Amino acid sequence: MATTYEHIAQNKRRTWLLVLLFPLAFALLCGASFALLFLLIGGGGESCGNINGTTLSCAQMKMAFSLFLVTPIAWLVAIIWMVISFFAGDKWLMSGAGAIAVTRQDQPEIYRLVENLCITRGLPLPRIYIMDDDSLNAFATGRDPQHASVALTKGIVQKLERVELEGVIAHELAHVENRDIRLMLLTIAGISFFTFAGECCLRMALSGGRSRSSKGGNGTLLWLVLGIVCLVYGYLLAPLIRLAVSRQREYQADATAALTTRNPRALASALAKISGDPRVEALDKRESMAAMCIANPLGKMGLFSGLSGLLSTHPPIEKRIQALLDMDREVY
Repeated sequence: MATTYEHIAQNKRRTWLLVLLFPLAFALLCGASFALLFLLIGGGGESCGNINGTTLSCAQMKMAFSLFLVTPIAWLVAIIWMVISFFAGDKWLMSGAGAIAVTRQDQPEIYRLVENLCITRGLPLPRIYIMDDDSLNAFATGRDPQHASVALTKGIVQKLERVELEGVIAHELAHVENRDIRLMLLTIAGISFFTFAGECCLRMALSGGRSRSSKGGNGTLLWLVLGIVCLVYGYLLAPLIRLAVSRQREYQADATAALTTRNPRALASALAKISGDPRVEALDKRESMAAMCIANPLGKMGLFSGLSGLLSTHPPIEKRIQALLDMDREVY
């Protein structure tokens, strides 16, 4: 098991990997789209030029011009999307989860637990949110420990024993300390961009398909192919990028939490209870957020979770419980 400092260093390297991988993946997708469109259009018809000795039809030249025009615009939009998500993504995620910020006066006991654990780990106090859901789940998000947020469901606050809840909060604070939250924020932002862009492209293709003008044919094909490759990336290839975050982050957070509270058995007990009712209804339609939670919050397997289940960043909860119990026997 890597030390906390080693894990932070690894996450910093993975952050840069993600930052480079998303635009690289987009460039490759644009290249694949370019090649596929040229094959679909074919070289028939009036010749309008040639590239490296290859004669191109007017339709192919128009498509090439369209792709070279769309690509830098899409790059710019993607960069703007990622920058905005980096600085405001935590607020968007909390809003999407239906989480409401609480004060010390609202939840004094929760504040005391979080504050004591932050003092133990040398962390600044994060913003605390409560999700109005009777299930048992929690997650943390933010770009760094100074701009972190922790969300707990109403059910987990009410149904867990104090030592169990302390273990859960310590687990989420471990994600904050290890900068896992930054990795997941960037990953979700990247996935959201490609899926949203794919849906927009398909809508453009459908609207273009209703046009009877001959000029609309190739435009429709362009939007259709771009939409398909963006959705394929968002739903099939993005899980491979999520895998760069590594399933070990949950084991690392569990171990850090156990060391912080000196009570691995309490967190193991909390995980056992959470596994019985982890569903958060507000997240049913926000499948990309599932990896942020302490346990899978989806009540049913949706498209994203179904296609990426084999590459889930969460290890089986039974193995996490067993690792904590082994830790309890070996250390305590």
